[in-house]
Amino acid sequence: MSNTALIIAERAASIGNFMVGRLLPFRQKRAVGPFVFIDHMGPAKMSPDEHLDVPPHPHIGLSTLTYLFEGSIFHKDSLGSQIEIKPGAVNWMTAGKGVVHSERTPEYIRPTEKVLHGLQIWVALPKHLEQCEPSFAHIEETEIPHWQEQGAEFKLIAGTAFGKTSPVPVHSELYFIEIKSSSKQQINIGENLYGESALYILEGSINADGFNYESKQILVAKDSTLCTFEIKANSTIYIFGGIPFEEERFIYWNFVNSNKEVIEKAKRDWEEQNHKAFPLVPSDEEEYVPLPSSKTI
Repeated sequence: MSNTALIIAERAASIGNFMVGRLLPFRQKRAVGPFVFIDHMGPAKMSPDEHLDVPPHPHIGLSTLTYLFEGSIFHKDSLGSQIEIKPGAVNWMTAGKGVVHSERTPEYIRPTEKVLHGLQIWVALPKHLEQCEPSFAHIEETEIPHWQEQGAEFKLIAGTAFGKTSPVPVHSELYFIEIKSSSKQQINIGENLYGESALYILEGSINADGFNYESKQILVAKDSTLCTFEIKANSTIYIFGGIPFEEERFIYWNFVNSNKEVIEKAKRDWEEQNHKAFPLVPSDEEEYVPLPSSKTI
């Protein structure tokens, strides 16, 4: 990636009983375009006694994007959505003024050995949509635009780029792109990008600006139009970014907003279990994740 401005290494973090690698935010880079948070989950091998169990927890002011490489998660939310997320599909939940959801290992695979591996992403909402009604969309893998170009395989998981548009119902100008290659190839995609841009190496490596970058590194570009690099054989990378918002976004725990007072109200509502602000999740009403005492990201 030409003119790399920042190199970020994946950092360990915890979500409940599950360890992840955190990519964003970073103290030197709080967002890339509208992307404000990215966790790399796994790959985690789990025994019949080990499961992903993230009880009901709230969000405001953002859309969540869940994308799995391996394994399965059962999603339930306060809108009544109940669906199994499988590899290659996209779960897109827009929190707006407030939504609650849980993420668990599906019942039918709990007695088995299993693997979970994927990305959890938060995309901030435009200021005028931060208090919108919550919504949910599930897009199957077969609906995601995919094609071959420059000797590599491309997927446009979300947003608009390369003259294509993903069916994921995003709310601002952005892109989230997967590139896989089984052989060494020179990739030049800068003319297809806009705004801010970053590249995450899931596996394999790339060469850019005469330097070699390995897996679990994220490269933030100075200029998205100069996105040229050599991808090595058997590599998978993700490029994400878009037009950044003018207003700063504040993050406390699962709450994202341009107004700190809105976040403070959300904290009170969740702590008091105000079900008008944060409705219960049908068929997952017995527990919830308490508000942490300090969780500024």
